[in-house]
Amino acid sequence: MTQNGTTRRVIFVTGVSGAGKSTALNVFEDLGFEAVDNLPVSLLPSLLANQVLSEVGQMIAIGIDVRARDFDARNLRDKIDRFKSMPDVDVTLLFLDCEDSELENRFSATRRRHPLAQDRRVLDGIIQERDLLAPLKESADMVMDSTNCTVADFRHLMEEHFSSEDTNDLTIFVTSFSFAKGVPRDADMVFDVRFLQNPHYIDDLRRLSGLDEPIGAYISQDPDFPSFIDNLKQLLGPLLPRYADEGKRYLTIAVGCTGGRHRSVFLTETLAAWILSTGRQAQIHHRDLENAGK
Repeated sequence: MTQNGTTRRVIFVTGVSGAGKSTALNVFEDLGFEAVDNLPVSLLPSLLANQVLSEVGQMIAIGIDVRARDFDARNLRDKIDRFKSMPDVDVTLLFLDCEDSELENRFSATRRRHPLAQDRRVLDGIIQERDLLAPLKESADMVMDSTNCTVADFRHLMEEHFSSEDTNDLTIFVTSFSFAKGVPRDADMVFDVRFLQNPHYIDDLRRLSGLDEPIGAYISQDPDFPSFIDNLKQLLGPLLPRYADEGKRYLTIAVGCTGGRHRSVFLTETLAAWILSTGRQAQIHHRDLENAGK
């Protein structure tokens, strides 16, 4: 703790080039963090010394990636682990990820050079970077995937995740998705609800979404729905406190159906409401709802 009893908040932001680190740091600035980008690893101890933190404030976001002159993922991971052991600093390692094909498209669209592919294919640089960053991804407190996000979508996700976060509790994110567009790469748990009766085949329901009452009523009438949702609650009930006890601060639960519009959306809303009723935090995201059917 600081002299006034406040824990300092430090978020390390790293990940593959093109996944959104600059956008993430801009969001942290908007949320009141002091943001520092591309900091040499050797300067971390000085920056995080108590007297320096006192000067820049109680919240700081530090961006570090392979561009750093002395970048070494294992060395950085070890330093972050040491900072986590400090009693007066609350540390999070955030890793930003994205599918290779989308990264190639982004570098092509912006005509930027990948930092590790100055004289070769972008994909070669992406592959090498993933190998260099592997130790950080493995030890990350939170992995966010920006593959299916516009810049605006990604900013919104960042704001949802960090704007009102209680850093002393497990924060749970429940997201719906379409299996046709891929399983979320940052999901800790994935539940497939394609076995439930599908409103898509009912003419009066097709245009609606899982946010609409008629869809919920239709899905709830499925004879397998009551036992499924009860069993899901019984599964998660004892797991959530165990995750919290182990020090996990972020948990992403993904619920998928065929189109990401009806069943997965309704189940996501239902599951998140139940989590909130237990006194835990839950945030909702419907990844493919706006583009469902396109």
